[in-house]
Amino acid sequence: MNTLLHGRATSSNVQIVAWALTELGLSYERLDVGGAFGGNTTPEFKALNPNGLVPVLEIDGLTLWESGAITRYLGARYGDEAFWPADPAVRAPVDKWAEWIKTTFVPAFLGGVFWPIISTKPGQPLPDSFAAAAAKLKQVAAILETGMPEDGFFGGDTVCWADMVIGTYLFRYFDLDFDRAETPKLRAYYDRLTGRPAYAEHVMVNYDSLRAK
Repeated sequence: MNTLLHGRATSSNVQIVAWALTELGLSYERLDVGGAFGGNTTPEFKALNPNGLVPVLEIDGLTLWESGAITRYLGARYGDEAFWPADPAVRAPVDKWAEWIKTTFVPAFLGGVFWPIISTKPGQPLPDSFAAAAAKLKQVAAILETGMPEDGFFGGDTVCWADMVIGTYLFRYFDLDFDRAETPKLRAYYDRLTGRPAYAEHVMVNYDSLRAK
């Protein structure tokens, strides 16, 4: 069975999985689904994921959805000790940040800052709620700063599954033009990620197609 990744290249959640697959050296075929491509509301797709959302990964006879769960599976199934430590006491301190990024950073950034900027047409003012959302994101980013590795990655000298979940959102965070918190450790971590070919290929993807025209 071929490994199939369903989801458009501009979806950050799809990027998490594509980056993980590539870092692990796994071959796969990606199918454009969702967004302008559609196809995620068909009966066939909803048989794969009843939520009608991407990504969906078909691998090893399994059909998986939710990018975090997929990435953890890939780590447990294919990762070495650096990518997926066997000791839960080693994994858990890293995994807490992978959970937190989804529950706290992503809503504050994507919902509060990214989509308002992207959805505002050129020449139009940002919504009145934007200033408060940007201020809240500064507080959230300051928390993330406390969890950043001093050097290397969450996997040590190389990346692990948690880097995929945490690091993917940082491309758009640093690429957008808005007033960010001063987070030197976070910026240094992001700069190290940009040096990884798989990150550049799958995460540093132009998202102008998402902008309001």
